[in-house]
Amino acid sequence: MSDIAIGAVCMIASVFLIQTGMHIGVALMALSFAGVWAIKGIAVAGKLLASSASTSIASEVYGVIPLFVIMGLFVSATNMGRDTFDVAALLMRRIRGGLGIATVAANAVFAACTGTSIASASVFTKVAVPEMVRHGHGWGFSVGVVAGSSVLGMLIPPSLLMIIFGVIANTSIGDLFMSGVLPGILLALAFSITILLLGFLRERFVFAAGHVRGEYRGPLEDAPIHVVFLKFLPICILIASVLGGIYGGFFTPTEAGGAGALAAFLIGVARREISLAKLWEVTLETGRVTAAICFLLMAAQLYSQMLAMSGLPYAVGQWLQTAQLTFPVVLVGYLVVIILMGCFLDSLSIMLILLPFVLPVIEGFGTNLVWFGLITIVAIEIGLLTPPLGVSVFVVKANLGDAPISTWRIFMGTMPMTITMALTLIVLTLFPWFSLVLIGKGGWTWW
Repeated sequence: MSDIAIGAVCMIASVFLIQTGMHIGVALMALSFAGVWAIKGIAVAGKLLASSASTSIASEVYGVIPLFVIMGLFVSATNMGRDTFDVAALLMRRIRGGLGIATVAANAVFAACTGTSIASASVFTKVAVPEMVRHGHGWGFSVGVVAGSSVLGMLIPPSLLMIIFGVIANTSIGDLFMSGVLPGILLALAFSITILLLGFLRERFVFAAGHVRGEYRGPLEDAPIHVVFLKFLPICILIASVLGGIYGGFFTPTEAGGAGALAAFLIGVARREISLAKLWEVTLETGRVTAAICFLLMAAQLYSQMLAMSGLPYAVGQWLQTAQLTFPVVLVGYLVVIILMGCFLDSLSIMLILLPFVLPVIEGFGTNLVWFGLITIVAIEIGLLTPPLGVSVFVVKANLGDAPISTWRIFMGTMPMTITMALTLIVLTLFPWFSLVLIGKGGWTWW
């Protein structure tokens, strides 16, 4: 068997093993070791395995991972998500479908503190869905809005997917964070417009029994303005300490993670929502999540080295040149493959399997990797909502308990959001300006 064939077999086998339930890191590590063994021998495979374990994460840059993880867990452990939703619901209460828009707005703000879609889906399933159903919204619409808007956690910085992409692609994490702001706002606005249109055009989908004329009555309905301000102040302080520090040039992303973690902890203590038991629980979970991510990064480095040794990326690049395929054709094919893989694999699996193979080919076209990372993340996010896997959908279902709605109805409820995301992906792909203007490269384009 040729080296290229070995690389191709390892790629296909990785998808199969992950589908059978094997841990992503274990699958990639085992197949990469076997692939290098077949290509160069067991001595080289052993040395690369040892090297990936000792040097792949031996940099202070990786300190950003546990810091943002613990910040997100502190935020999830408090009631900041509920307070954000209550404030947004108060402001949007007179708009048709206003609670849906409030959920999107609260998710966007919450995403700027957690960096993961799973946390957003878990929190707002418990916070927003009961309120929306209580005020007459249909179950499908309610859970669809929560599941759909939860993907903002992967796009609006800080984002764990951005950190992992930056590490794999050797791209500035700070630039990725900054470039995600406008696309995140654009997607949140697109979700809000979709909800408004559904409220007028598909009233029976939005409301359980026709148009609900009663106004929203929430915990802040008759509260004085200073109470509303104090409810929203903690999340504003947290966002300012992280994103303000990065964009203002005061912090590196790693330092901003430390500042955010400290701010989230102090806010939780001040609100008396973080006890010693909760602190211990958050610390243990941070260790578990960080260890899992670091193991994945080790596996990803060994996997990329195996692919490089096999010559598969180079062979594909040569084939593209021989076939004279243009960059738009390659790009469309890449995005379609990501979306299709999202139907069967989770976001981390897609990124770890595909990027080491695709990046050498994409760089050959002179592509801006920050923009490429943004559209990659949006395409992966679409996979979080598509059947049969749809990670965000299953998280929502798990947090609903005994609610009278099936998983398939949740998928149907997310369909308008999925279509909106697909249209937003097209806009971001055609107009790189949205992703690059804040890092001073708005003039770059691929067409």
